[in-house]
Amino acid sequence: MSKGRILVVEDDFDISNMLRIYFTGQGFEVSVAPRGGDALAMTRQSLPHLIVLDIMLPDMDGYAVCKQLRTTTRTSHIPIIFLTQRDERSDKIAGLELGADDYITKPFDIEELKLRVTNAISRQERESQTDPRTGLPSGRLIEDHLRRIIRTQGWALLDCRLTNFERFKDVYGFIAGDEVLRFTAILLGEVVDEAGTANDFIGHPGGDNFVVVTTAAAGARLRDRLKARFNEEVLTHYNFVDRERGFITAKGADGQETQVPLMTIAIGLVSADTRSFSDIREITELAAEARRQDTVAV
Repeated sequence: MSKGRILVVEDDFDISNMLRIYFTGQGFEVSVAPRGGDALAMTRQSLPHLIVLDIMLPDMDGYAVCKQLRTTTRTSHIPIIFLTQRDERSDKIAGLELGADDYITKPFDIEELKLRVTNAISRQERESQTDPRTGLPSGRLIEDHLRRIIRTQGWALLDCRLTNFERFKDVYGFIAGDEVLRFTAILLGEVVDEAGTANDFIGHPGGDNFVVVTTAAAGARLRDRLKARFNEEVLTHYNFVDRERGFITAKGADGQETQVPLMTIAIGLVSADTRSFSDIREITELAAEARRQDTVAV
């Protein structure tokens, strides 16, 4: 199992290639972006667990990249380690003020960088801030975001759950299950880019449960698009026979084989435009009830 996804933002090919080879050998998934604009686009497609960010880039400096990542809801939680040729105190302070988590000066000790990377990822997961499989915010980060929006107007929450996920995992195994969770996280990002807004929030509370916070105006459109795409594209995670017959066979509690429908996604939608909420627990309870009703409809 991967130790995490790292995005290296570095225009020097020798350095980026060295980091890619080294961290891949250490069990990480590594992507490389030679430009700041490429890095921002790649984080929208698939959230990394950590970003190693060079300050001197050909199109925009690392400070501008960091600022945009920190001020964008979906990427604000990702740990960032700056790489720089300079060892000036003012440069370090500037980076840390923008929200960077750490700072290392070239030439650097690769073992030291590895420790800083693993410590940053472990700290994020230990504090229950991100799910280790999807890289999405979880735990306290979701609660903090809900506490912020409850004081505002015009938002909508989508509570999403994969139906028949556990039975799928029983038949296909936990590795296949983790692949479905990562697929769902990527799909959520694509659908939000397509039908939501730039400031939408995507979270993974755990297991087969995901949440999206968007605008009230975009909520229904995003829900419908997500259901349509998931129900079609999740089929690629089944073998040909199961796809053709439309179900899998799994043993029930009595030991007898039973037919289990293929996975779909059930979504509950609540909005600040339809009622007021007194606390975040009320938001999540009503969204969960709407999602259970959608499960019954499925």
